Amino acid sequence: MATIPHHRLEQVIDRFDEVEARMGAATDPDEIVSLSKEHSELRPVAEKASALAQMRADLEEAEEMMESGDAEMAELARDEYYRIKDEIPELENEVQILLLPKDEDDKANVVLEVRAGTGGDEAALFAGDLFRMYQRYASLQGWKLNVISASEGDAGGYKEIIAEIEGDGVFGKLKFESGVHRVQRVPKTESGGRIHTSAATVAVLPAPENVDIEVRQEDIRIDTMRASGAGGQHVNTTDSAVRITHLPTGIVVTSSEKSQHANRAKAMEVLKVRLYEKEREEKDAARAEERKSKVGSGDRSEKIRTYNFPENRVSDHRIKLTLHKMDSVLAGDDLHDVINALLTEDQAARLADMEQD
Repeated sequence: MATIPHHRLEQVIDRFDEVEARMGAATDPDEIVSLSKEHSELRPVAEKASALAQMRADLEEAEEMMESGDAEMAELARDEYYRIKDEIPELENEVQILLLPKDEDDKANVVLEVRAGTGGDEAALFAGDLFRMYQRYASLQGWKLNVISASEGDAGGYKEIIAEIEGDGVFGKLKFESGVHRVQRVPKTESGGRIHTSAATVAVLPAPENVDIEVRQEDIRIDTMRASGAGGQHVNTTDSAVRITHLPTGIVVTSSEKSQHANRAKAMEVLKVRLYEKEREEKDAARAEERKSKVGSGDRSEKIRTYNFPENRVSDHRIKLTLHKMDSVLAGDDLHDVINALLTEDQAARLADMEQD
């Protein structure tokens, strides 16, 4: 691992000190908000950079004392020298990670979409399992999850379920969950005990309030339809459902609650998310050609993970991770083991890229 130049540490520390000083003198509300955000982002890396700079200084001091004429002092200095030398690489790695370019969406709330794929009723049941896994994980993280829409499967689970998750750093934790998830198990409806393979797709997208996408009125067509439901006079006579078609891309979104006004607003939010997803996928594809990360771009068409019930095994194919505790991962309790491994792999790949540049 390359050593971080001392002037790079000084840059971070000096910038943090400058922001802190400006915060004390600022009076403009917008500037205060901007400085506070930068101060919050710089604090952890500045603290680590200061600790690393001090540790390097202590190492030099111990080395000088080792060469002193006092034998007892030299022996103590030698112990201190090797102790510090052993600790520096770990701290250096921590600072390197903190200095990595940040994904601007990492702190964003997310829209989580889980859809049944191949496998009929079993795929819908699996989609339900996946959604409950993320629901439990969100709860353990202290995040708030709100279901936006859901279409239940005929035998249970979901054909499709969309939810918004709010909290600290949600996208940064969940961004590598997008893709095809497969399950291998014996369906309850299978009398012969044969193992079936089914699939569901997961998409994790920055929430609408975090999406900077302009939608021009001339680029969309809005149609109203009768809302589908269990029946009743209101459903049968009111055209409340809304369908928005984005003409340049062909993306179509719908919303079918009772209020047409609410449907239009919700459909526009989902459209922005879809357009942002398309833009992000194009950027990710371009980055993937430049950097062969094992984690990948998180494309929803990529087969990323298999949950094998007979062997109680979960495998993430991107980083060749296999854990024999599929039950606790799918329950959401140990999903953090998979997510943390993915984040660590991504950090390692980006560190390697930084050292090559």
